[in-house]
Amino acid sequence: MKPPVRRTVVRRVASPGAAALRARAVAAEAEAAAPRNRIKAGALEVWSSITAWLTRMRNDGDATHPIRPSQVGVDRVLVGAVLALAAFGMVMVYSSGAVFAAKKYGDATYFLKREVVYAILGLVAMSFAVRVDYSIYRRLAYPLLFVSLGLLAAVLKLGSRAGGAIRWFRAGPLSFQPSELAKFALCVYLAYLLARKAEKVRVFSVGFLPPLLVTGLMMVLLLKQPDLGTAAIFGAVALGLLFIAGTRTSYLILAVLVAAPAGWQFIVSTPFRMRRMLAFLDPWAFRRDVGYQITESLISVGSGGVTGLGLGDGRQKLFFLPEAHTDFILSIVGEELGLMGILFVIAAFGVLVWRGFRTAFRARDVFGAYLAFGITTMIGLQALVNIGVVLGSLPTKGLPLPFISYGGTSLAMCLFASGVLANISARNPEPGDWVFPGARRRALKHANRRMDAGPRIIVEVGNKPRPPAAAPPPPSIGADA
Repeated sequence: MKPPVRRTVVRRVASPGAAALRARAVAAEAEAAAPRNRIKAGALEVWSSITAWLTRMRNDGDATHPIRPSQVGVDRVLVGAVLALAAFGMVMVYSSGAVFAAKKYGDATYFLKREVVYAILGLVAMSFAVRVDYSIYRRLAYPLLFVSLGLLAAVLKLGSRAGGAIRWFRAGPLSFQPSELAKFALCVYLAYLLARKAEKVRVFSVGFLPPLLVTGLMMVLLLKQPDLGTAAIFGAVALGLLFIAGTRTSYLILAVLVAAPAGWQFIVSTPFRMRRMLAFLDPWAFRRDVGYQITESLISVGSGGVTGLGLGDGRQKLFFLPEAHTDFILSIVGEELGLMGILFVIAAFGVLVWRGFRTAFRARDVFGAYLAFGITTMIGLQALVNIGVVLGSLPTKGLPLPFISYGGTSLAMCLFASGVLANISARNPEPGDWVFPGARRRALKHANRRMDAGPRIIVEVGNKPRPPAAAPPPPSIGADA
């Protein structure tokens, strides 16, 4: 008995995509089950439109014509917001620090020259980061982490003290702040670890405790400088990444409940931090003491009005407001450019955060999504805290305003991190083993081409049936005779 022959028919036809099929199915079901009540029918129609729009968002384009990763390109809105903030920052650094630089260094352009040098270095690093695929940082996660921890520990012994804190390495006219490198290293490490752990992130000892311990070690080294503001930013970014990675909410609540009393004890046990907290609650009561900086900042912002006194015409930078070109540069923006200038800065950071989260939502893999979320959250939270301090909504912290405040390491690292974010937004295909570019183009020229129509392909599974035996020829009549 011959074994049966199984046949599988494969038809190669054009597919509009799974997203389009799902959208059509939802629309068909809504139309078939549409109630007679017009209000309910209208609600169903609106819901189907929303679901179809979300489906197109997930597929980065029209459902019938999905966009290939190589056709997306770098997010120009994101890059434009970053360059606008950097250019605006250099203008405001010169405007807010020219008088102080002329008195201390004998050169009104002293801060501007240094900022331009670091801006050029940052733009070179940003250009490099845009062109290098971000998957390389997977292999650099642990080296970056160990180097950052080593530098944070070394700066406590070898760093220079300024303003009561030890945060910088200085070599002649150049300086380097290790905490700025540690911000990027922490984002890369957490993104790599959480992407590798996947579902194990819900296990306390495997997916939740290790990243929290590493973040806690960095926070302890930052508190030794001391730098409470950056340490708080690190903790918030780590908890945010753990939350979107899918860890248990009870673990996050437990971490917050443990950290809050410890942070409060750290504040009340340090006299100058306790005085800062009291000055935050009532700055005018400490007008001549620890509340001097915040009161001068409020005077500066209030005197600017809606349109400001004019660029370069501010008065608080004439040795009334301390740190006018660094942490409180937004106060000078409010005085010289008014409410419109502050709203411009907030809008620019809003665009950056929006496009950064959009990049994380549309990343090609989980590692890119976590890395984009971490970088965006790090920059956004730092800007939010600085704006809150300048406007008197938060206690005074030593956090610069990204891209705008004077600080070479901060500017260069922010530009480099923005370049990594732009590379993630491009959604380039995963790079494979390197081959000669021309050979790769020729090999992929006709790869994965979709056929609009094609012949049926019959795939036979099993033993090939034997052809039937030929029938014997009929006997010849002449021969029988």
